Amino acid sequence: MRLLRPPPCDPFASHPARGGRAAARLLACLLASLLSLPALAMDWAQLTEQARLLSNTPFVPADDRLPADLAGLDYDQVRDIRFRPDQALWRSDGLPFEAQFFHLGLYQRQPVRIHEVGPQGSRELAHRPADYDYGRNRLDTAGWPALGHAGFRLHHPLNRPDYMDELVVFLGASYFRALGAGQQYGLSARGLAIDTVGGQGEEFPRFTDFWLLRPAPGADTVTVLALLDSPRATGAYRFEIRPGAETVMTVTARLHLRTGDRAIERLGLAPLTSMFLHGENQPSASDFRPEVHDSDGLLMHSGSGEWLWRPLQRPERKSVSSFQLDRLLGFGLMQRDRRHASYEDPEARYERRPSAWVVPLGDWGPGHVELVQLPTPDETHDNIVAYWVPRHLPPDGQPLEFAYELRWQGDRQQLPPGAWTSQSRRGYGYTRLSADEQRLQPQYVIDFAGPAIESLPEGAAVRAVVTADDNGRVVESLAYPNPAAGTWRLSLRVQRLDPARPVEVRAFLQLDHHTLSETWTHVILPD
Repeated sequence: MRLLRPPPCDPFASHPARGGRAAARLLACLLASLLSLPALAMDWAQLTEQARLLSNTPFVPADDRLPADLAGLDYDQVRDIRFRPDQALWRSDGLPFEAQFFHLGLYQRQPVRIHEVGPQGSRELAHRPADYDYGRNRLDTAGWPALGHAGFRLHHPLNRPDYMDELVVFLGASYFRALGAGQQYGLSARGLAIDTVGGQGEEFPRFTDFWLLRPAPGADTVTVLALLDSPRATGAYRFEIRPGAETVMTVTARLHLRTGDRAIERLGLAPLTSMFLHGENQPSASDFRPEVHDSDGLLMHSGSGEWLWRPLQRPERKSVSSFQLDRLLGFGLMQRDRRHASYEDPEARYERRPSAWVVPLGDWGPGHVELVQLPTPDETHDNIVAYWVPRHLPPDGQPLEFAYELRWQGDRQQLPPGAWTSQSRRGYGYTRLSADEQRLQPQYVIDFAGPAIESLPEGAAVRAVVTADDNGRVVESLAYPNPAAGTWRLSLRVQRLDPARPVEVRAFLQLDHHTLSETWTHVILPD
């Protein structure tokens, strides 16, 4: 839907079909004429009104056609197209932030419109071939139509005062990712997830328009507004970005659901997307690197005060887990293991990948955190998704408003106040089923660290509390100190009653009926 492109607008220019589709395009053109007023400074009220108006029109897919010579470029040729840093927005003004843009091509075929909002109003930042170095490509850019941009990135002196580091990237659908000081890109966030599981297939909303608010000299935050569109939802988003050792994004959103034949089965708020190939709980016999992942676990904090830790896995088949909560205080995909020796990859530097911790602002009500884990052949594919699913959606015609902080954390990251899982390792041991039969069963060794462990007196009667669902029988659960690491270790074995079904296991440490640690919650996948 091209709401913000000024007239002239021909509803039949690229789609000569008549009928309902042409009428929808005509309505979009009329809205574009009304809303594309020059030199208006976009603000939150205007953006939310645009999202509301857009929700009352039929969805029109973006035009993803590219000039033939650009469409024919392969992966390496597209990578050879680079934005010229000396053309970065705000660089000549010496501001603490600057913006660079991404070129369309190959996987990024749908253009977005990007605007600058300053004292003189709002202006669209058109695609200009002169802003790019096309490398070894030989392209006739003079014959191209107005292309638009694929996305953008913001820069800021994050690690040292004399260099503009990458801070945040918005590129593709509603994906974005950010960095704190000393971090390297890893997991991504999204504006919204629709029917990632369930329904009739996942829908990927996309940010169609961005407004970059010009920062003041010496500003320590930068603000981005975005308009989201998809067949079943529209939305207004505001991102207030504060860089630092922990870069914090305050996200405010107002969603409108389009009414139609297909109801939304699962609306995922604050979705996070990551990669897990193998790790200490799922080692690989064929990789010299002990662990390969952008995140090693899902952390959750419920309104009851319980902290939950779910180690990630790479399943053979899609695995979906739901964690029902009456109130959410926080969740995130975390990269807890920060030791280079755990990865032994001097190029990927997985120990520098950020954790992403979501803190709701206000009460999001009851719902559940959903974790989706997918098979993947290698580390180039994201296969982990986590998001919040509200139990109740607003009535037809009413918007859904929510806000949260998204904290991109490094070595200092969110941990429970008492004790947490410092490592979780899997092995196998034999369980005696009868005098004549024994079976190989999964065995887990979990170490807990933290202030609650460090303050324990010698000889403390710490107890392992382990439970399994109706498909499992706990056959061993022991808790004992691990003086070599300064931790307490919990070891457990679980018998699977039906090897073709998964088993949910929960374990934590207890002293005198007082919970010492977070709850380690794991799913033993089917054979």
